[in-house]
Amino acid sequence: MILTCPECQTRYQTDPAQFPREGRKVRCAKCGHIWHQTAPEPEHESPPVAAAAVQAESRSADFASFNRSTAADEGKPQRTRRSWAERLGLLAGWTTLAVVIGLIGWTTFRFREDIATLWPQSSSIFATFGVALNAHGLSIDNTSYRRETANGQPVWIVTGKLVNRSAHDLVVPPVRVALTDGARRELYHWTVRPPQRILKPGQILGFSARIPSPPAGAREVQLGFAGQE
Repeated sequence: MILTCPECQTRYQTDPAQFPREGRKVRCAKCGHIWHQTAPEPEHESPPVAAAAVQAESRSADFASFNRSTAADEGKPQRTRRSWAERLGLLAGWTTLAVVIGLIGWTTFRFREDIATLWPQSSSIFATFGVALNAHGLSIDNTSYRRETANGQPVWIVTGKLVNRSAHDLVVPPVRVALTDGARRELYHWTVRPPQRILKPGQILGFSARIPSPPAGAREVQLGFAGQE
């Protein structure tokens, strides 16, 4: 005998002998609905479908579990794998950025003197990286010094070259020569006026200086332009 809950339509298979002729009350195990079920008529009934109902309920339970699992997964971060095209595009972007940065660095170093001329404050920035520049476009190159003895007295001889690295004529300022000790503390300094006052673009001018009786603790020479401390 097949019973169908009038509330939720759940179907049950039961023994018809359990029902008296006047019928009895039954309760749905799924939704709890209670109804009066009459006794079955003495006729052929359709084949039981409880197994199919149980299977359908089982599938529903499986589907509900799947939905819960899917909802839980939606809250988790999903890892997506980039395609080869995306990877190549990303690599090309980083490579282009590196080339641009390298080109900017090379251009800045190549035209550092022009930059220092137009923007004098950049000299301190270049100095941070160990590149000495003159804000007016002049540089002191090929410097050297040696110690000699003349008439029984020590003498320091300093030489170097002034280079105009700008694109226009420049007035050559005096060169400041300083003697320092082993800790690079200045002991003595003097200025040297170059033999030529104007340098044309790209022109090189040599200079030399002699200082007799230097301080006893002098160890090194530092050169710069007078007025640029």
